[in-house]
Amino acid sequence: MNNRLLLPLATLALALPQASRAQQTPARTAAPLAVGSVAPAFKGKDAAGRPVELKQLLKKGPVVLYFYRGQWCPYCNKQLSQLQDSLQLLTAKGAQVVVITPETQQNIGKTAKKTRAAFPIVQDQGFVIMTAYHTAFTVDPATVLKYKGFGVDLKQANASSDDVLPVPATYVIGRDGRIKFTYFNPDYRQRVSVRRVAAAL
Repeated sequence: MNNRLLLPLATLALALPQASRAQQTPARTAAPLAVGSVAPAFKGKDAAGRPVELKQLLKKGPVVLYFYRGQWCPYCNKQLSQLQDSLQLLTAKGAQVVVITPETQQNIGKTAKKTRAAFPIVQDQGFVIMTAYHTAFTVDPATVLKYKGFGVDLKQANASSDDVLPVPATYVIGRDGRIKFTYFNPDYRQRVSVRRVAAAL
């Protein structure tokens, strides 16, 4: 594995150069939703085309919502593999796990193969869910170029015109639709353990 891929992102947000601001989408910044706030509603489809809707999921029990960057990220693959291995810790408490990513369906298939994921993975086209949960941020141009040098083209990986990634955050949403637990760390190398999430259910 190319260790250079593990270099941290230079920043969560970078103001676009003055000369190009008019032509480009304003930079996105990320910040966690507060515990106790109402979780934004969302709809999507998993890799098999099945509908995934927060409102319907909450009728069955609490929801654990994970965000990950892409199949190219070794930290994401490790986290999802560990999640799959320890999934029973969450499902035993009645929780349903949903994973959100900006990557294309084709790349989701690669992620599922690498991690053996049995939980729904939803492609967030247009970064709608990521934006609602304040995890989306614009990757700075220097990091974009650095990633391209490693063979990672974010626009291609996500079929997008913008270089956007999520902070790999985790939210626990209670049956009342409110956020019970938030793990939000801009350092993508740091991930919350499944046991800690289970303790929050």
